Amino acid sequence: MAPPLLHVRDIHLNFGTTPLLTGAELQVGEGERICLVGRNGSGKSTLLKIAAGLAEPDKGDYFLQPGRTIRYLPQEPDLSGYPTVLAYAEGGLAPGDDQYRAKYLLEILGLTGEEDPETLSGGEAKRAAIARALAPEPDILLLDEPTNHLDLPVIEWLESELKQMKSAIVLISHDRRFLENLSRVTYWIDRGISRRMGQGFAQFEEWRDKIFEEEEKEQSRLNEKIRQEEHWMVYGVTARRKRNMRRVRELADLRQKRREHKGPQGTVKMAATEGDISGKLVSEAKNIGKTYDNRVIVKDFSTRIQRGDRIGFVGPNGAGKTTLLKMLTGELAPDSGAVRLGANIQMITLDQKREKLDPNDTLVNAMTGGSGDMVILGDTSKHVMSYLKDFLFKPEQARTPVRVLSGGERGRLLLARALASPSNLMVLDEPTNDLDLETLDLLQELIADYPGTVLLVSHDRDFLDRICTSVITMEDDAGKWGEYAGGYSDMVRQRGEGVQARKSAKASKSSEPSKGDKPSKAAPKQENKNSGLNFTQAHRLKSIPAEMEKLEAKISKSQKELEDPKLFSANPDKFNKVTNAIGSYQEELSALEEEWLELEMLADEG
Repeated sequence: MAPPLLHVRDIHLNFGTTPLLTGAELQVGEGERICLVGRNGSGKSTLLKIAAGLAEPDKGDYFLQPGRTIRYLPQEPDLSGYPTVLAYAEGGLAPGDDQYRAKYLLEILGLTGEEDPETLSGGEAKRAAIARALAPEPDILLLDEPTNHLDLPVIEWLESELKQMKSAIVLISHDRRFLENLSRVTYWIDRGISRRMGQGFAQFEEWRDKIFEEEEKEQSRLNEKIRQEEHWMVYGVTARRKRNMRRVRELADLRQKRREHKGPQGTVKMAATEGDISGKLVSEAKNIGKTYDNRVIVKDFSTRIQRGDRIGFVGPNGAGKTTLLKMLTGELAPDSGAVRLGANIQMITLDQKREKLDPNDTLVNAMTGGSGDMVILGDTSKHVMSYLKDFLFKPEQARTPVRVLSGGERGRLLLARALASPSNLMVLDEPTNDLDLETLDLLQELIADYPGTVLLVSHDRDFLDRICTSVITMEDDAGKWGEYAGGYSDMVRQRGEGVQARKSAKASKSSEPSKGDKPSKAAPKQENKNSGLNFTQAHRLKSIPAEMEKLEAKISKSQKELEDPKLFSANPDKFNKVTNAIGSYQEELSALEEEWLELEMLADEG
């Protein structure tokens, strides 16, 4: 048997006094395709960093074959210190690597390479980091949530590219389809240790459930043994002191084993608060259209949504999915055509950007709106922490500020808050972001049992397949949208292809900016684009990035001030002043981003 390329063994790591890893292991062989799975906070990303040589365990062994190369893709790439995106991507190359591959990958991913790293959006930064990791074609490729911030065309391209590579791959992802299509070996990080299965993710859940069943049987046998020994202690003690003391020690050991056993982590308990029954018709659109600064987003689209439908909306970033969704729910009026809403609609929404959460609110206040300690669930009420416990929050987190919650915790909080409101129409915008696979399973079950109607925007192919009764997708760049029965895979079979990148985005080698994306400095250099703008607008388009940079610098400086844990207690007035200033800066930044987006779209039409 060939020796492994990489072997980390008996890894122990504590965070303070809390053990995170207590004997984890990861072994990577030549060309293997491995997925790391586990609950949020189980230590997957930490183990991957240790494997990449970027973190030191408290205890453990590390072996890497001499001369072998590793490249690591972090969840949140850091491009600081590089003058351009191309310089960052080429920074991962070693002597002897193909110097042109970084440029080639950037162009495929919609970047020119001339962008300033400080002005990239989250999606652009992730694409740049993917180019940096893949360009050297290393012996071992470690990928932490590679599909985050990516749209479907890029996800499917990345999947195809990884299949063709000769590198051994270890990946962490919440995208089931991505894991199923790529993995051949599964490592499960659970309660501090790792378990290895020589099959891909598709077989993981059946394997995990068998392990839980065996553990439950083992605990039942242990409890029965303890019961027998306790009965002996009361009725079976003899005059043979040596034998008695041995059995007393054995009973103590059995009790200690039961105390030290850590059962499976709790599961999220989700239930939506039902509203009144809506009319049979939820929304009907007839020949609706929408144009934004001379760009046709929706043209002559008609559909009829009825109670109980589960409709998925798919398309590349910037296609107009959210615009279409807002028209169908009555939030935005169409320029042409008409939308008729049904009777008695009670709608809840889940916002992918977490914008509805005040970062300075406590967990309890964010849940109740500061109205007390009870949550109203239809005709009943429940203590807020008892309700939040169903979403895996601990009582000691009650006064935790929202800003220190992880992405997964913020996602669960938004779910908890949304599901507490009575509804018969659920609008979910990228609900799978930052949620672990078990929570996604429960969300799927909730939606399946939900008596109302669900409108879903997602890039998660598996989730779309499991949920949707039909899928609405962008057909072309002229504003044409089509509807297909079934999930995402059914749509692909009917169309003969999946979601394609926007042609205008491909032509310019740059992704279409969506609301909230930051402009790159390279964009204003394309002078021919400005033909659709007058002189004042063209000048404004060039000047906005510099204004945004200044605001981002102010936000960064203020956020560093807030990192001082003593600031609030030592100077609460300054703490409030800095917090309010950040909010003001962020509002200004959002306004500038919106203005830049409008000018960019107008310039594209020129």
